[in-house]
Amino acid sequence: MRVLMMFVAAEGRHPITTKSSSHAQLFPESLFAEIMTHFLSSDESAILLLESFQDFLQYDDVRYQTLQCIHKHLQKNSSKALTDIYMTNVFGLLDKCSSLKCKTKSLRFFAVDTAGKMGSSKEHTKLFTSTWLKFLSCKLTASLYKKVLIIAKDKVMPRLSNPLVLSDFLTESYTVGGVISLLALDGLFLLINKHNLEYPDFYEKLYALLEPAVFHVKYRARFFHLTDLFLTSTHLPSYLVAAFAKKMSRISLTAPAPVLKAAIIFVCNLLKRHPTCKVLINRPDAPTDLDADPFLYDEPDPAKCEALKSSLWEIKSLQNHYCPEVVKLATRINLPLHHTEDMLSDFLEVTEDELIQREIKRCRKTMKTTSVTFAPPKGLFGNKSDRLKMHWLLE
Repeated sequence: MRVLMMFVAAEGRHPITTKSSSHAQLFPESLFAEIMTHFLSSDESAILLLESFQDFLQYDDVRYQTLQCIHKHLQKNSSKALTDIYMTNVFGLLDKCSSLKCKTKSLRFFAVDTAGKMGSSKEHTKLFTSTWLKFLSCKLTASLYKKVLIIAKDKVMPRLSNPLVLSDFLTESYTVGGVISLLALDGLFLLINKHNLEYPDFYEKLYALLEPAVFHVKYRARFFHLTDLFLTSTHLPSYLVAAFAKKMSRISLTAPAPVLKAAIIFVCNLLKRHPTCKVLINRPDAPTDLDADPFLYDEPDPAKCEALKSSLWEIKSLQNHYCPEVVKLATRINLPLHHTEDMLSDFLEVTEDELIQREIKRCRKTMKTTSVTFAPPKGLFGNKSDRLKMHWLLE
């Protein structure tokens, strides 16, 4: 591949064909297209080869021609059934191109000296946008879908001619549910916050993502961070904030201990931002069991779930949790809440191993001896009623 790219550079400097009157030099598109056919193979993965090819994508003319070849390939094969290997190869090339910024001041050319459109930042942006839109119009596998959403905000959207062109793709992804919706949150929030995208059902869809499974997915830290960010506005209605606090409390009853710390801090921060929701803490007529709770867990509309009529008895029940750190955080709800919010990011990456190590260190400081039995042993075989004596004798 490197030898062929040297041939591309040599042919660009010393073209075989006659020079066009409008261009001082020509990029060897035919030879480069032959190289691209191997990167865009339908049968063989080219992911490992892309690591070496990334060095050539630093040049503006090579990057431009790569995007142009991808666009032509996708347009040509739009009516065909595209294989997973082919789509993975296309995404690999687009990902490498998205990782590099097109510099307008210091252009770098590999095979030509004056590149015309290839040296124009506007033309790069235009081609980059059309190529990505063409790729996203194809059918993506679940794993490829996730990879696209992961890089969309930081790598793709800043380089598009207008980030709003991804509004349809992101809103459709947001309605899919599960992990796909979690990953679409980042880009969708950017469009709403920075580019004035109107999405009336945003909070209703976000409320639907609050399910017990959210505590077990790999991207739960991102979800907690973004959801906390979406609920920072003090202009949100009380019923909406109460619905999120109540449902988070309810699904925390079955959550693992490391995530419970983040869930409790999340709820406490909501109560600090919205004092009108503190009625959920000390309600005189609060329900004492699940059947008496007026909260409608299965109601998809947060305006109709009756969260403000309920109480946060779930957080108080976590005061009997087996993990001491969870108990310590859950008891905060019994104390007056301070105005200063806790940093949620400090609790998002806690693992079970860290909890165990902290408890071991705490026990070593507070406990001098460790009990190993419930009853003191009497004799070698324990108590008189020990069944071992029926089968063993000491002589």
